Amino acid sequence: VQLQASGGGLVRPGGSVRLSCAASGSISSINTWAWYRQAPGLEREWLATITRGGVRTYMDSVKGRFNLSRDNAKNTVFLQMNSLKPEDTALYYCETQGYWGKGTQVTVSS
Repeated sequence: VQLQASGGGLVRPGGSVRLSCAASGSISSINTWAWYRQAPGLEREWLATITRGGVRTYMDSVKGRFNLSRDNAKNTVFLQMNSLKPEDTALYYCETQGYWGKGTQVTVSS
């Protein structure tokens, strides 16, 4: 199973970016997706989770700014990030069922 994350880049404070993560390989259905991030010098932290039924849970600091969605038919999850702040700068990882993507960099800077 491989997870391919994409969509990162450089964005100005207050801007938006949409990350996606697609699973491929020997995986028939995905129950829960999760996103994590790791800022320079810090440990990886959990950001948000979405169940197969669409129940979403977010870390407090991103509630109201980040939104998860998923396409079950395509084994893909999306992370819409709005009102971005410099402290959101990090490498963002998707995870499901113990499989991890390689991460996609999001840099928030003017």
